[in-house]
Amino acid sequence: MLLPLDQFYLEEDEPLKSSLLALRDIILQHDKNITNAWKFNMPFFLYKGKMFCYIWTHKKLQQPFIGFSEGKRMEHPGLTFENRSRIKIMILDAGKELPVNTIKQVLDMAIELVKRDL
Repeated sequence: MLLPLDQFYLEEDEPLKSSLLALRDIILQHDKNITNAWKFNMPFFLYKGKMFCYIWTHKKLQQPFIGFSEGKRMEHPGLTFENRSRIKIMILDAGKELPVNTIKQVLDMAIELVKRDL
């Protein structure tokens, strides 16, 4: 029987499935202190045990996004609040190549904020 975290990725259709799996790998490989977990029925990523981002599918756009827990403290043109008060998201296009350098840049910003609070 698959764990909910693994099942989440396998249940998605292409090209969304490939994008979400690639995002997972980019995030996990970015820093040795990043781990993944299943929290609030979604894939979360922790930095030294503290939640700092998650990946999900934008309901209206049907596109993958990365949500940043401390988004309200982050400034980057690729991030948006939408209807959220604290979390900013980076919406990506599953039909295009992921902007890996931009994702890594924003991950670095998020990690720095978590480090300040540790």
